[in-house]
Amino acid sequence: MEAVAAPRSLPRDFSLSALTAGLVAVAVSFGGPAAIIFQAAKVAGLSPQELSSWIWAISIGSGLTGIYLSLRYRAPVITAWSTPGVALLAAGWAAYPYPEAIGAFVVSAALITVTGASGLFQAMMDRIPKPVVSAMLAGILFKFGVDVFAWLKNAPLLAGVMIATYLAAKRLTPRYSVVCTLGAGFAAAGLTGGLDFSTVDASLAVPVFTMPSFSLGAVIGLGLPLFLVTMTGQNATGLGVMRASGYDTPATPMVTLTGLCSLVLAPFGCHGVNLAAITAAICTGQESHPDPDKRYVAGVACGACYLAVGVFGAALVGVFTALPGALISVVSGLALFGAISSGLTQAMEDADRREAALVTLLITVSGVSFFGIGSAFWGLLGGLAADRILSSRRA
Repeated sequence: MEAVAAPRSLPRDFSLSALTAGLVAVAVSFGGPAAIIFQAAKVAGLSPQELSSWIWAISIGSGLTGIYLSLRYRAPVITAWSTPGVALLAAGWAAYPYPEAIGAFVVSAALITVTGASGLFQAMMDRIPKPVVSAMLAGILFKFGVDVFAWLKNAPLLAGVMIATYLAAKRLTPRYSVVCTLGAGFAAAGLTGGLDFSTVDASLAVPVFTMPSFSLGAVIGLGLPLFLVTMTGQNATGLGVMRASGYDTPATPMVTLTGLCSLVLAPFGCHGVNLAAITAAICTGQESHPDPDKRYVAGVACGACYLAVGVFGAALVGVFTALPGALISVVSGLALFGAISSGLTQAMEDADRREAALVTLLITVSGVSFFGIGSAFWGLLGGLAADRILSSRRA
């Protein structure tokens, strides 16, 4: 008589490794890119209240959508705010009044919602060969792996301790290798005086509603570019990470929900919530949990951490920015080793598509950018073009 599997539940599936993966994902999300948020806020002349509301909106949006989608599909669905979108705002926000920028956010969110709900995005992603997607993933993450060892030059003690701890833990207790590495990093940073939380102010965020104002200039100058970089640089690559990790969650409801959430939160400063790519790879890899069916806990944990950041606004962002850059870079790079290895393996396993995958990988690693759109998108296009050209040879 066959044994009946126990029903799955969050408490039963919980693991320390998944919780750590979610925490590391949020730390990576805010540890470096947070500086771009503050730069964009300075360019736009935002008040401290408006900045706090912006952080509240993108964090709450990322947290709620991530938790819901992870539980809904029992997969580590990681949603986040658009880093390329923030970079775009830092470059061009100063030309538009704040209410007009909010109007541009509304238009961008509406376009994302329509594109997702119509099924166009799902149809596009279903036609992309898996080796090309896997190569794009490996290319996106490649620099993070290289940076682990690059820090040996500028922070040899901290990086060295963390690398040694990771290798030892990987040998002795692989499931908790990232947990041990993070603990060793905090200990090494504390001993060397690298931790300073004296300037962190634990204040609660207060959402600030701004009535959108629509102008053709802001819609064309901010709204449309924000829509394009979010769909190409975030949603496409984010779904690619999930596909490469073996999760076939439907694109249509995920993109539609993040678009709707962005639309609701836009008046509070949310420039866009979308599928995450790099931080998703941290939570979808085997370091999160050996069992792929239990990695959804990392998505829930990541969402919960985002909610905490949203409640405390800029205060918790200050905590993340107080951490040494080496600590965040090294632990995130080591946490991505499994995803990099998996991406490279899957990219090259189909002999007929190895060259197309290689083109994708090299373009993505190159960092080339055109029209404000990053190399991941161009790597994807290059790989598809190469696959199309070389397909005649396979016929």
